[in-house]
Amino acid sequence: MNEKLVTVARFNDYMEAEIAKQLLESEGITAFVMGENVASIYGGVPAAIDVRLQTPESQVARAMEILESAISQEVEDSDQDDLEESDDDFKDEDENDVEEQE
Repeated sequence: MNEKLVTVARFNDYMEAEIAKQLLESEGITAFVMGENVASIYGGVPAAIDVRLQTPESQVARAMEILESAISQEVEDSDQDDLEESDDDFKDEDENDVEEQE
């Protein structure tokens, strides 16, 4: 491969980078995690870690779409979880109010 590699994401955690790499590869994107040796040496010092996820230049746009979609889905799921927890809190409060009124 003679194509230039481009960084599409940076991580402080090697495992997060590896998960993102696997996501890209499952979509047919060639991906490389760079800096994992630094991560293993400085595992307890997040500021010192610079783990980069790279793809060939021709695949950058698609890789970014996939990563952005995964992030927005994660945020959506998190928001849904927050709503469900909030709804559960209201149900608990309503049940407590009913018990107090009886």
